[in-house]
Amino acid sequence: MLTNRIATFFSGLLLTALTALPFGALAAEDALQPEDDHGGTAREIVGKLEMLHYNKLKVGDEMSADLWDEYIDTLDPTRSYFLASDIAEFRQWRDKLDDQLRAGQVTAGFNIYNRYRLRMSDRLENILSQLEKGLPKFDFTRDENLLLDREDSAWPASISEADELWRKRLKSSVLNLRLTGKTDEEIQDLLTRRYQGQVKRIGQQNSDDVFELYMNSLTRLYDPHSNYLSPRSLENFNMSMSLSLEGIGAVLQMEDEYTKVARLVAGGPADRNGKVKPNDKIVAVGQDKEGEMVDVVGWRLDDVVDLIRGSAGTYVRLETIPAGGDGSHRTVLIKRSKVKLEDQAAKKATFEFSDGDQTFKIGVINLPTFYIDFEAYRRRDPNYKSTTRDVARLLNELKEEGVDGIILDLRNNGGGSLQEATMLTDLFIDQGPVVQIRHANEQISRHNRSRSRAMYRGPLMVLINRLSASASEIFAGAIQDYNRGLVVGNQSFGKGTVQTMAPLKEGQLKITQSKFYRVSGDSTQHAGVTPDIPMPQLIDAESVGESAYDSALPWDRIHAVPHAKYFNLKDLLPDLISKHTQRTAVDPDFVFLREHFRLDSERADRKFVSLNEMAREQEREDLNQQMLVLENRRRIAKGLEPYENFEAYEKSESEDTTAIGGPVEIKLESDPILNEAGYIMADFIGLSEKIAKTPPQVANF
Repeated sequence: MLTNRIATFFSGLLLTALTALPFGALAAEDALQPEDDHGGTAREIVGKLEMLHYNKLKVGDEMSADLWDEYIDTLDPTRSYFLASDIAEFRQWRDKLDDQLRAGQVTAGFNIYNRYRLRMSDRLENILSQLEKGLPKFDFTRDENLLLDREDSAWPASISEADELWRKRLKSSVLNLRLTGKTDEEIQDLLTRRYQGQVKRIGQQNSDDVFELYMNSLTRLYDPHSNYLSPRSLENFNMSMSLSLEGIGAVLQMEDEYTKVARLVAGGPADRNGKVKPNDKIVAVGQDKEGEMVDVVGWRLDDVVDLIRGSAGTYVRLETIPAGGDGSHRTVLIKRSKVKLEDQAAKKATFEFSDGDQTFKIGVINLPTFYIDFEAYRRRDPNYKSTTRDVARLLNELKEEGVDGIILDLRNNGGGSLQEATMLTDLFIDQGPVVQIRHANEQISRHNRSRSRAMYRGPLMVLINRLSASASEIFAGAIQDYNRGLVVGNQSFGKGTVQTMAPLKEGQLKITQSKFYRVSGDSTQHAGVTPDIPMPQLIDAESVGESAYDSALPWDRIHAVPHAKYFNLKDLLPDLISKHTQRTAVDPDFVFLREHFRLDSERADRKFVSLNEMAREQEREDLNQQMLVLENRRRIAKGLEPYENFEAYEKSESEDTTAIGGPVEIKLESDPILNEAGYIMADFIGLSEKIAKTPPQVANF
């Protein structure tokens, strides 16, 4: 569970007074029961976690309490289904779950889930009975608020208290839909179909679903990247790993009742489209350009994925709630395609930048991921495609073009092959260690080394952001530790762990067994790589990144290993930072980026949302006006024609960008971060006479 989880809700469930039946729609005989193999699998999972996981935690009384908390919070993160009396009843198991799991008993997990399932079913049936009579009449002129984050709220103590919570939730749902322009009849129809679908999916749940949910509440206590895959989930996982990706190229996850975009696959349709961003919530999916939009709030994740996935060349429409927006919806048209290796391949461009005295030609290499064609590599194809081979070719081309320096752009690069990260580093440094790996048994491996003389020895910059992770962090960290080049951008993701698959009799366990460390001894875990020169923050580090997870393994250090120090960059940084600060303080694009992020942060920090329609409309109008003022201020400063109104600005932002046909070109005019990185590189080269020209020396520790 995220530390800063913002509670998002089923759009409109109403709790009326419970009837004499304690749990409404589902009868006792509908309760789900453990399968015969679940007990043995639970014992296996406990044993492998204790024996193999890097964290070396024991399943005891303290973990029993943590598991109890995690499981209940996973089921009901908004504290809206269970009553306080339910929680009081469940406390009988709070310190006993560890003993039960060791004994192969999972009935407590099923009992808690069945209560949740019955409570949820009752909510759905009650709201459907209300909707049969028409949409409830709410007073949208009344000044009242809905608490957004109920993570620390008390559980409803009574039916009347729960009634009031659900009344506000339904009112908020109806208001949200009214603000999208829907009529009462359309809202009633949409909500009816939404909850009918959810009732159907409740009935389709089986015992394996419950067991997987319970076991993953346990694995998350070890770290967020360890999880149990049931036979069904394992089949889907293997299919996604073995088949060509066909769809939109997005990694999705559940957050409360919403499907959320976790990250975009580099070079995929959604990435090239540019209108879908991490943390956007998907509320509806439509097929083709005109197909009916199907509401997916409350759907299972795999069902949403099935709806989005489709044949290459077809279209899908996503109705999203953009992250950091005002809650309004946006519909994005995306043309599905296969995510091809060539779409993720490194590409280059050259640009000219001046430091005020001289003009320099700067080469830019964009690297979306660390890739290798393993199949071609295994069959010893001499022309197999890989990151290192492609970058080496591009380096030769850039040297022939006479570039004065090179920027390696790793923004949004989520990682990939460790072998490629090591070999890529080998292109820029002489022989030496690249990364240390400490395993669960405390042994440290230092076999990942640069083994050749550097291919490129000129000025180098690595550009990173919050979505640069794993292999990207290994490469950037090595370049920084060797003082080989500048690291510019934002603090990286902080994914510094390695997972392996452990077979079980039923399913498999993905388990964290190792941790990455830089040659300096610093872990890349949790803290990531801190840039030498920071750029404006565009992605909220509170909600995106390893540090956003409660159970993320901590940052720590081990012994450094001897490594070279190439340049005395420390003495250059004050001048470089000063020039960068002076430029960006008045640069129209950077002023816009900083103010835009400030507005997003203010909205993300809200504790309540108004249920007064006029107040909400005014909030939207104020936000739209603020965005228009920011954009027009930017445009005027750049000599561009300002927009007449927000509608004109919005239209320009939503123009169709569904064309496919290869990687996006590297363009400076739409990328102020890269543009500024070019000026920093020009300053870096211009100040190069201050860099010691002596050969690299091994650092002393």
